Amino acid sequence: MASIDMTVRELEAYAPEPYAPDDLDEFWTRTLAAALSQPLEVAVEPYALELAGVRSARVTFDGFEGGRLTAWYVRPDGPGPFPAVASYHGYSGRAARPLELYTLAAQGFAVLSLDCRAQNGESTDGVVRPSGHVAGWMTQGAGSPERYYYRHVYADAVRALEVLCAFPEVDASRVATTGVSQGGGLSLAAAALSPRPRFVWADIPFLCDIRRGAQISERLPYTEISDYLRSRPSLEDALWHTISYVDLLNLADRVTCETVVTVALWDDICPPSTVYSTFRRIAAPRKSLRVLPYHYHDLSYEIAEERLVALCSALGVRPSG
Repeated sequence: MASIDMTVRELEAYAPEPYAPDDLDEFWTRTLAAALSQPLEVAVEPYALELAGVRSARVTFDGFEGGRLTAWYVRPDGPGPFPAVASYHGYSGRAARPLELYTLAAQGFAVLSLDCRAQNGESTDGVVRPSGHVAGWMTQGAGSPERYYYRHVYADAVRALEVLCAFPEVDASRVATTGVSQGGGLSLAAAALSPRPRFVWADIPFLCDIRRGAQISERLPYTEISDYLRSRPSLEDALWHTISYVDLLNLADRVTCETVVTVALWDDICPPSTVYSTFRRIAAPRKSLRVLPYHYHDLSYEIAEERLVALCSALGVRPSG
């Protein structure tokens, strides 16, 4: 099998040292304490699309330290309790809407799909960040770990789990996270930072081994970092210090629930070496890496089936029909 950056044997042996800052644990302990103590201020509006056997709603709640976040909630008819899935979307995209979540809800899951702040959905970002940045989100607030964009997005992902688990029909002991690309990265981040998830399915995840990604990828979003550093080379140390707090290479050892990760060997957006290195460090005793030997930054239909079956198995759902 070919790979765009290493042979498979090299990928399997690739084990870069994490570059976590000394205060990583304290940083996230403080951040999560603030994120979990901030009131959610949840509002729920029924969604107009009628879908047989399920109920759907538009949910809004406050983003961490600013902004108002939108999410989409679909769940089966009936009182529950239902196992639940938090879904996160890809970079610059938007959250899956109720019709796109119907398959999961029809199988018996309550599903919350989050629009990331200030990306292509309805969520806003009320955080003021120091200095300028390259277009996109990878370098927003890059000079300050406290003001970095992804610190707030990771905290939002955790707050979304709290919103989901607060619904009375949700069984908070049976929760999973999932997503593709940036969404795959956020699925892992949420599992690293919250005790809620008991299963993660992360597809072709972004935000893994970010330094490696920026060094070898010639595609967005990683080129935002190289573009930034070409114009501001004196800020390189500060940027990597900031990113070290959110790089999943440094957080993966916090993921202890059952985990499945997919990796595509021809992926030039999230290079396979970045996924392999992060997967190695996941601490979960039950974890598996699903290798797609001929895919770019895409997934097959079969993966969607496998993901659904795995979610049902992990959360104790007997598929209907």
